Amino acid sequence: MTILSAKDFNEYWYRRADGISGAAGADGATGAAAGASGAAGAAGITAAAGAAGAAPAQDNQVDQAVLEIIRGVRSGGDRALREYSLRFDKSSPDSFEIPLDEARRALAELETTDAALVSALSLAASHIRSFAELQRRSFTDFEVELEPGLFTGQRNIPVERAAVYVPAGRFPLISTVLMGVIPAKVAGVDQVILLSPPGAEGKPDRRILAAAALAGADRIFAIGGAQAIAAAAFGTETVPRCDVIVGPGNKYVAAAKRLLFGQVGIDFVAGPTDVLIIADDSADPDRLVADLLAQAEHDPDARARTLLPDLAMARQVEERLEKRLATLSTVSTARSSLEAGGLIIIYDKIDEAIQIANTIAPEHLELHLRNPEQYIPQLRNYGSLFIGELAAEVLGDYSAGINHTLPTSGSARFTGGLSVRHFIKTVTSLRCERSPGFEASRQAAARIARAEGLEAHRQSAESRS
Repeated sequence: MTILSAKDFNEYWYRRADGISGAAGADGATGAAAGASGAAGAAGITAAAGAAGAAPAQDNQVDQAVLEIIRGVRSGGDRALREYSLRFDKSSPDSFEIPLDEARRALAELETTDAALVSALSLAASHIRSFAELQRRSFTDFEVELEPGLFTGQRNIPVERAAVYVPAGRFPLISTVLMGVIPAKVAGVDQVILLSPPGAEGKPDRRILAAAALAGADRIFAIGGAQAIAAAAFGTETVPRCDVIVGPGNKYVAAAKRLLFGQVGIDFVAGPTDVLIIADDSADPDRLVADLLAQAEHDPDARARTLLPDLAMARQVEERLEKRLATLSTVSTARSSLEAGGLIIIYDKIDEAIQIANTIAPEHLELHLRNPEQYIPQLRNYGSLFIGELAAEVLGDYSAGINHTLPTSGSARFTGGLSVRHFIKTVTSLRCERSPGFEASRQAAARIARAEGLEAHRQSAESRS
């Protein structure tokens, strides 16, 4: 991991020209930096480029490839889907849809072969549903008479159809099924569709199907990649057009969501996952190491970072990371992540650490601090906050009830994580009765329209006199 002083981190962050490229230079990714004394040097600052977590530059080649797929699916429908599925997933089924009965059978099989996993998934689903129901109740419909005769209101209306994308990758992301489908169902979406790439037998992993049955998905399609996003955005002969598409994916899926936003609603464009841990001298180094490695093993591009009070603690964390790495079956991925983007920042005062956290806007922010609650009001940019050493980010990933689909690459500055709100439209209404309040509003509208030079607007207001 790279070690930087807070001063050097800030120098890097504010002098960068156009954001962070997302790739550390080889000379700066070795974990040897000058540390807390002040000057990390060019190598350390270069390495911080990969570790700090700003949005990576768009890949024009990826965009062009995805645009070709989008155009193909839009014009070719299911025929194009089969061609892309055969090319990318080595699968060309007669039907992309997986019957719900098969998902239910997969759940029954899993109850027989791994009852403990089904029990864990059921607990997680219960927590996710309870939390989503509380979120749903926070959306209030109302109508209020602002002035006599002037009634304004709002309604919260669920979208008709939503797609939840669940990638395949190295491991089946069964938890992502729960995190996407359950909030959509709680929001009141009429039809929740699961999209997931086919495996060797032309179908998603059986555990994905089992989780879909447990979560309550209405339809399931064995389609992956950018072609799945395009199919849900436009609709095909068999895949219905969706109003919203949510869920993580690779760079092609992310590009498809970004390019199709406007044609269809999305949650956000997700990049590599990241964690930032603020710790003081009360923190347990072994827990710090465990949480950093839990993030690093996700992906070589994952960003595991921590803010520590002194160089001695930084060295201690580095040493324990190296020892723990050797025990992991995911050592190759975790090591690549830490070498490319692992970052330790040494702070002098806790206010400095909080400022850096707000600047980075991490996906996951952990507080390994004495009395962490006192710092919450100062923290404003994060996807999800984990308060105290017991609140491991991995609990949020799986079972605590909060959603694990969160903004990455610094986008927590302006958006939050996936929730029922992504499946709900808040719309407004106006109702009028003849009264002084209505008349005052009508006259004001006519005057403003005249000032803006919009004659028909003025006439529309005056016609109601």
